[in-house]
Amino acid sequence: MNLLRIPLAFIAAILAIAHVAAAPATLEECRDAARTNYPLIKNFGLLDSSLQLDLSAINRGWLPVGSLYAQATAQNVVPGFPDILSDVLTHMGADIPGLDRFQYKIGVDVNQAIWDGGQSSAGRSVARASMAERQAALEAQLYAVSERVDELFFAVLLLDEQIRQTEITASVLEAGLADMRSMLRHGAASQSDVDIFEARLLGVAQQLAAARSSRASSLRVLEIFTSLDLSDGLAMPEPEMPRTLVPERPELKLYDARRSLCAAREAAVGSTLMPRIAFFAQAFYGYPGYDYFKSMMTRDLTFNAMAGIKISWNFSALYNSGAERRRQRLAAETVESDRSLFLLNLSMQAASRNGRISELRALMADDERIIALLESARKAAESSLRNGVIDSTTLLSRIADENTARINASYHQIQLLQSICQLKHILNQ
Repeated sequence: MNLLRIPLAFIAAILAIAHVAAAPATLEECRDAARTNYPLIKNFGLLDSSLQLDLSAINRGWLPVGSLYAQATAQNVVPGFPDILSDVLTHMGADIPGLDRFQYKIGVDVNQAIWDGGQSSAGRSVARASMAERQAALEAQLYAVSERVDELFFAVLLLDEQIRQTEITASVLEAGLADMRSMLRHGAASQSDVDIFEARLLGVAQQLAAARSSRASSLRVLEIFTSLDLSDGLAMPEPEMPRTLVPERPELKLYDARRSLCAAREAAVGSTLMPRIAFFAQAFYGYPGYDYFKSMMTRDLTFNAMAGIKISWNFSALYNSGAERRRQRLAAETVESDRSLFLLNLSMQAASRNGRISELRALMADDERIIALLESARKAAESSLRNGVIDSTTLLSRIADENTARINASYHQIQLLQSICQLKHILNQ
């Protein structure tokens, strides 16, 4: 008994997994897959790497800066003793040739920043603010991808409903054509009545083929966007209204990031006005050395070194600091103006979608009643045609009216879902 149970359980598990795997794709799944599949998503990693490189370059500004050099020079004039002093030294038997016109040395210079006036800190703030602004811009671009996914998703759903309703109409026409052929055999209908039904059925078949072709094309584009296999169809979204009308769009974060970047740049202007303090050291081996008197007496190479503290202030930054601050403040005001305009447009778009949702709900309230009345009229026309009261054209008109009403009802339902999703997209809810 156990040997039979194990295979059955295994088969049941496989069937359950297959059922889950075959579930229709939801709108959220398509959005997430499109975002992951979109080439622009790779730029987030590139931005992070770029920030690390910028911060590393700024931090390297605190490392000692050194240089090695070697030089040889020839001078037309060099320091020397006055002639009177030279004569006295010569009479005393001292041979002091003075500095040689040919001089040479090899050495190293080292500089170490002690305080840079806050420039490195300001640079890091600007780099982080710039990276945040570029990330927010990417988020805004990626958010637009979901709008395209929504359009394709609901286009497929609308075509699904069109196909379904057209198939219903085709089945009604097929039943009517069968009745007309039966009536023709019994002399209750003419060949032209049969021909009209058959022509209308062929027309519906053409509509069905066109709708299926359009659906396949739209579905294929959606599959390219998402890299998903959507052969199992699409799931109808739930008609849930947004929890709030407060927008949470990524563009708002972009405006915040731009204002922060302007503020960081304005703060960085202050660092250019501050003095710099640095430690420096110099050492060389050569001729002449720092002891000129000794170098006048002998041409020997010597080792020489010097170290100290240097304070420097580039006051030319004062000329442009005021204008640069005003420029950043104007940029921040422009960002705030753009933000206000964006919010105004969002408010108008949300109001328009809300109006459309109310309109569709009002239309849907009468759809079922309209379909029921037209279905009853079509069935009555079928009975009347069998009794010879009306002709086939009247029945075809009733069938067309019912088909149009059913398609409109399906369209209203999907358009309501689409309008709700568009409202959620406008608000990012």
